[in-house]
Amino acid sequence: MTLLRMDNVGVVVEDMDAAVAFFAELGLKREGEATLSGSWVESVVALDGLRCDIVMMRTPDGHGALELTKFHAPAVISPEPRPAPLNTLGLRRIMFEVDDLDDVIARLRTRGGELVGGVEQFEDVYRLCFLRSPEGILLGLAQRTG
Repeated sequence: MTLLRMDNVGVVVEDMDAAVAFFAELGLKREGEATLSGSWVESVVALDGLRCDIVMMRTPDGHGALELTKFHAPAVISPEPRPAPLNTLGLRRIMFEVDDLDDVIARLRTRGGELVGGVEQFEDVYRLCFLRSPEGILLGLAQRTG
C-alpha cells in the first residue's frame, strides 16, 4: 500500500464567512461547499446528531486544500487556553509559501490577521513569520529568498 497524497486539512471555524474571506485573501480558491448531516457522516466522524457546513478552499497549485467546517450540532468545544500556544500538543500550524511576504501580511491584517512574532530570515533560503487568523488558526508564511 502506498500513500498517494495529502488531500486536505480540516479546520473548525465559528464564522464561516470571515474564514473564507481570510483564506481567499491569502490566495486559496473556494472550490465547493455542502451541508452535511445524517447517519453516514455521524458514523465516519463518530459524532451523533452532526450537522455542519463545509467549504473547500484549494491552493493555487491545485495540490492542497483546507476544509473549513462550521458545526451547528453538536456544539463546538473551544480549546483552552485560547489561542493555544505553539507548544500545545496536536496540529499547531499550516505553512504556506508566498511570493511577497510583506504584501501577504498587509492584506491578511486587513482581514483580522495578527503577526505573532517578527519576520525573520532563515539562512539565505526563506523569510518567515507566523500569523494568527481571527479564528486563532496559526499560519506559517515563507517567502523563498535564495
